Amino acid sequence: MTAADPRALEHPTRGEIRLEAVLHALSDPVRLRIVRELADTGSELSCSHFDLPVTKSTTTHHFRVLRESGVIQQGYRGTAKMSDLRRADLDALFPGLLDGVLTAATAQDARVAS
Repeated sequence: MTAADPRALEHPTRGEIRLEAVLHALSDPVRLRIVRELADTGSELSCSHFDLPVTKSTTTHHFRVLRESGVIQQGYRGTAKMSDLRRADLDALFPGLLDGVLTAATAQDARVAS
């Protein structure tokens, strides 16, 4: 947090993002669901947009794991906490990883549904 903005959230720089942290963040079904929605939308969404099957405190935890691993960027717009996928950073560091995970998640959904 900075003196200029006490609500500023800490994020890793591109150079600090680690593959194992990203993979850990994407390994949870709830976090993967958040990432899929952000990827599908292609723009930032407020945390209240997500209808997740967990408590508010658990939702907060999942967003924190995604932010601290470098998967998402978060910031306040007025009173809303907005989240955005760090696609450019992830694609630059780990080419094809995000697209591969999202494609695999979609294929898994189709397999499970049938």
